[in-house]
Amino acid sequence: MDVSLLGVRGSTPSPGPAFDRYGGNTSCVAVSHDGEPPTLLLDCGTGARRLGTVLGGAPFRGVVLLTHLHWDHTHGLPFAPALDRPDAEVELWLPGQPHGDALAVLSRAMSPPHFPITPDELRGRWQFWSLEPGVTKLAGFEVTAAEVPHKGGRTFGYRVSDGRSVLTYIPDHGPSALGPGPDGLGERHPAALGLAAGADLLLHDAQHTRDELPARASFGHSAIDYAIDLGAQAGVTTVGLFHHDPARTDDELDAIAAAHAADDRPRVIVAAEDRMIRL
Repeated sequence: MDVSLLGVRGSTPSPGPAFDRYGGNTSCVAVSHDGEPPTLLLDCGTGARRLGTVLGGAPFRGVVLLTHLHWDHTHGLPFAPALDRPDAEVELWLPGQPHGDALAVLSRAMSPPHFPITPDELRGRWQFWSLEPGVTKLAGFEVTAAEVPHKGGRTFGYRVSDGRSVLTYIPDHGPSALGPGPDGLGERHPAALGLAAGADLLLHDAQHTRDELPARASFGHSAIDYAIDLGAQAGVTTVGLFHHDPARTDDELDAIAAAHAADDRPRVIVAAEDRMIRL
């Protein structure tokens, strides 16, 4: 399994030279079977604009799987050339919503007067589906969905397996909503532990430092130390710190990487745009 990081930033894009090396685009990860073009796109933040570079200019034909509907995970939909073209073929799946089907709910934010077109006016062949927790076959992968706490709408984490390797993707996660946990950073709850159990790579929300979390816990995100400890408890091989705070500069992320360079249970990496990880 190949995992291409197209956008690793949280909340809003961060343009400018202070963010060049790790990237300023919001959440988007392309997943492919070994040596093949990506057929699974996890979230569709502004990083989705970079999908064409991974595809070599070809159209995307596969599944877009959204964790939730916040802007930083959907704003790339109408701006990704590989998605919005006549020869694209896209199934878009999102967490089932209590009021409205997938297309109707997505259209609330992407339609006039907020945006010139609706999702079903994107070029190509598009289908829109709702997903519930459980195991589903999507784009040739086995995908396990589970609901995780995150403020402002139903949010899923995903476990993606090709039968040999496992990627766990939990980009937005506010575990302190379930209680302080053993160290004040939030509960290590069964849904998150189950999704991450034994994974080769866990891409996890790491928007805050331990010191920042008390003032920001209500935002619905995790601390870096939480992500690492969750990975350790779940027996993960590598934790990828993901969904960086929009103000977190390259130099600050370098310092975080240096602080964890010697970690090996689990290994810790700081997610960066344009990095491809083979599992």
